[in-house]
Amino acid sequence: MDVKSRNHLLLNHEALVRDIKTSYIMDHMIADEVLTLQEEEKVKAQTTQKERAAMLIKIILAKDNYSYISFYNALLHEGYKDLAALLQDGIPIISSCNGNKSMDGVTSYVRTVLCEGGVPQRPVVFVTRPKLVKAIQQKLYNLRNEPGWVTVYGMAGCGKSVLTAEALRDHHLLEDCFPGGVHWISVGKQDKAGLLMKLQNLCSRLDQDFSLSQRPPLNIEEAKDRLRLLILRKYPRCLMVLDDIWDSWVLKAFDNQCQVLITSRDRSVTDSVTGNKYEVPVESGLAHDKGLEILSLFVNMKITDLPEEADSIVGECKGSPLVVSLIGALLRDFPNRWEYYLRQLQNKQFKRIRKSSSYDYEALDEAMSMSVEMLNENFKDYYKDLSVLQKDVKVPTKVLCILWDMETEEVEDILQEFVNKSLLFCDRNGKSFHYYLHDLQLDFLTEKNRNQLQELHKKIVNQYKKHYKLHIPTPAQEDCMYWYNFLAYHMASANMQNELCALMFSLDWIKAKTELVGPAHLIHEYVEYSHILDQKDSRVRENFQEFLSLNGHLLGRQPFPNIIQLGLCQPEISEVYQQAKLQAQQELVKGAFYLEWLNKKSMKNLSRLVVRPHTDAVYHACFSKDGQRIASCGADKTLQVFKAKSGEKLLEIKAHDDEVLCCAFSADDRLVATCSVDKKVKIWNSRTGQLVQVYEEHGEQVNCCQFNNTNDQLLLATCSNDTYIKLWDLNKKYCRNTMFGHLNSVSHCRFSPDDKYVASCSSDGTLKLWEVCSANELKTIDIKDFFRNADEHQDDVEVLVKCCSWSANCATIMVAAKNRLLLLDVITSDLLAEVLISHHSTIQYCDFCPGNQLVAVALSHYSVELWNTESFLKVADCRGHLSWIHCVTFSPGGSLFLTSSDDQTIRIWESSKVCKSSALVLKRELDVVFQDDGLMVLAILNQQHLQEISNIYLLLGKFVTTIWTFIGKGLFSNILFCLWTFEHLCIRGSECITIFLMEKKVAN
Repeated sequence: MDVKSRNHLLLNHEALVRDIKTSYIMDHMIADEVLTLQEEEKVKAQTTQKERAAMLIKIILAKDNYSYISFYNALLHEGYKDLAALLQDGIPIISSCNGNKSMDGVTSYVRTVLCEGGVPQRPVVFVTRPKLVKAIQQKLYNLRNEPGWVTVYGMAGCGKSVLTAEALRDHHLLEDCFPGGVHWISVGKQDKAGLLMKLQNLCSRLDQDFSLSQRPPLNIEEAKDRLRLLILRKYPRCLMVLDDIWDSWVLKAFDNQCQVLITSRDRSVTDSVTGNKYEVPVESGLAHDKGLEILSLFVNMKITDLPEEADSIVGECKGSPLVVSLIGALLRDFPNRWEYYLRQLQNKQFKRIRKSSSYDYEALDEAMSMSVEMLNENFKDYYKDLSVLQKDVKVPTKVLCILWDMETEEVEDILQEFVNKSLLFCDRNGKSFHYYLHDLQLDFLTEKNRNQLQELHKKIVNQYKKHYKLHIPTPAQEDCMYWYNFLAYHMASANMQNELCALMFSLDWIKAKTELVGPAHLIHEYVEYSHILDQKDSRVRENFQEFLSLNGHLLGRQPFPNIIQLGLCQPEISEVYQQAKLQAQQELVKGAFYLEWLNKKSMKNLSRLVVRPHTDAVYHACFSKDGQRIASCGADKTLQVFKAKSGEKLLEIKAHDDEVLCCAFSADDRLVATCSVDKKVKIWNSRTGQLVQVYEEHGEQVNCCQFNNTNDQLLLATCSNDTYIKLWDLNKKYCRNTMFGHLNSVSHCRFSPDDKYVASCSSDGTLKLWEVCSANELKTIDIKDFFRNADEHQDDVEVLVKCCSWSANCATIMVAAKNRLLLLDVITSDLLAEVLISHHSTIQYCDFCPGNQLVAVALSHYSVELWNTESFLKVADCRGHLSWIHCVTFSPGGSLFLTSSDDQTIRIWESSKVCKSSALVLKRELDVVFQDDGLMVLAILNQQHLQEISNIYLLLGKFVTTIWTFIGKGLFSNILFCLWTFEHLCIRGSECITIFLMEKKVAN
């Protein structure tokens, strides 16, 4: 490298290392062949962004002038114009002896060859796709010493021609493989007259001195012969590029034992010609960041400065370079139309998205329509049937066999025709084939066939009914998962109300589906299709939805409980109970037995939804700020995000290398933070699951992470066993402040609602308040002082301050320690109130309800209590968890709250419902008397009253004999265990029944 160039790199080393992101820079340099894959891995192995940038600069310094020029061009392409300006004066002068390499990394030799051959120039806006370019080049190297065909195929607008042209901008490839030059012919859809004209022009271009003939060829055969002679005598070892081939017969005119590259939508187009054949599929579209890069180049803005609609526009373009480029060109002319073009994309108005360009079609619908029109007439209706498929769903062959009532081989032949023409994609997983459409193809089909969609959905439902009759698909069948996931969707789309109700209100269907895919998707369908299911009466749908919401976590685990027995626990007016009772009576003749509770009128399920997203203890869960999603984390080291209404899983991320202790949504809901025993704090995109940032500055496990409450400045507070609280500025991506002062591990931290303060709690027995703007300590409140009067040895008082919560007006802060809640005045530090929650359990977590005076308290004896902070009275006692509750959190509006527990479940509760409940909550101390006609339980209800309950159960069949057999066989303690859990019957009667059934199996 020239000394001048080297000095410019060294002089600007600090600025380059501070600002550049190496990943995209390296893509450009690899495409220019100045950086190897091994060197790329060496850079990626560095820990931080600055270290990666420094390693890249170090590698470039050891290279030649071309590396400097490639690096300079990469900076320009990636929007680092200010950094490129720093290096501009150091650009070396390349002499002719080293190829006259130009500023775009292309030598004068390559430019001359491609210009003479008619190869298209790079688009005005161009982004690299190095992996696909390399794949094309690797196939072309196979043609170095022998004739053959390379086919670059893919759907309309995927970038085949641009990628092919870019692959040819390689000095070594042209010099080693095609010294005879490159000849590009844009073919397109042609008849024989049109093809002859193309051949005549090509022959004229190759024979400019008329050494073979003074006149053009008169027919295709003559043109083929002349082309063969021209290549043999004048252009040996040249490459013919045939762009946009539609028909295989066209290729016969070029079947002259020469080297040919073709681009096509039809993978099978070379079946009719001879010679070696190689394929390069262009299936995957642009990555999201590449789409944003194209838009930024069109509108001449940095990616970070693009409006918020840019992300959505790129998402709606589904990775199509054509669509992104069309939108970018339009926005360059009309820079205020971001929202308008986004709306057109969302509404599938492809006809309104058109722009003159070098592409053969001005609008996407024209390009796709042409592909479909080229299908055989017999196949067009089959392709139309695919309009009913869902996006991102791979459909097994068996589903389409049922739809078309054909044998597997016949269906595969039809589908292969679609695959060959890039109208469908195939995933060969072992012996089974699964097929799927690109999102844009599906959008095009649904828009084109909009008026026929209902009939098309009805067709697939009727074919399913014809095939399966009254049976349900079994797990052994290839197509069963498709029907469980999408049969209700097809029925709803066909508006088949009777069929949908029969399906969704069937205990057999519920049992089969939840055993395979869990309950969340079925709950989602009850919500999604409620407008159809409720046409006659909403009560039935509500019965089934509530049944599944409260029992789905049982159905979704092994061993699977008896769904009829669970149904018998529902209220007698419930449609679920009626159906279960009918099935139970039918099963009695087969020797089955079931238990039905008589006191169901006093049993109330206070939970709204119970989900089991984790395989181990759930340490924390929280609502998104819009209340639509819940994030949770726990001992299984994962972060889960699911819908608050149905429990349907949206994200599952293996987040950390050890237990994840806390998670939190950002104020705009775009991000989720997690912290772990592995000492790391991580930031994730809440929609995609992409890792955004990792912080590793804590020295011990990180116990809590909390975002601030406003979008103005995105801050994150974390606290750890290392005794520190840290404030992170996510916009600047570094630790802004470290706050120290605690003498022991810090267990909890929380921003005040106005974001002025951060409160922290520690096992040193103190609560500290910190100013956010300065990170200075505002005050320390010694919580141990409030416990000393009650202890004999005042110096030995140990108080672990578990957590804290702010009131909505920021005037009061609540602190939980041992078994007490303390309400403190933020300004004076005075104790406003003290609530002794329980003598027998400790407080695990607490939370203020936004907008009212309720406080939720999670206790170690598996319950949650709601207290009114004005009257200091307990207003609700919520039970249902089977183990310790780690967290309780209100939704943003306070209408809901959730609890997470060691029992692997998260329960969502309605605040108003639990406060109004009159359900009995019995204490653990009880006695039982067995009588001839039933059973009587005596239990402590509260400090003043005993509760007597008799006639607990009604037996169907001969279950009385069985129960006494249990007792006779020494299982009396097990039966008592079932009755001991009766305290939970008001909200969890079904689980008691499940235990009875399990004991029956033990007895047998």
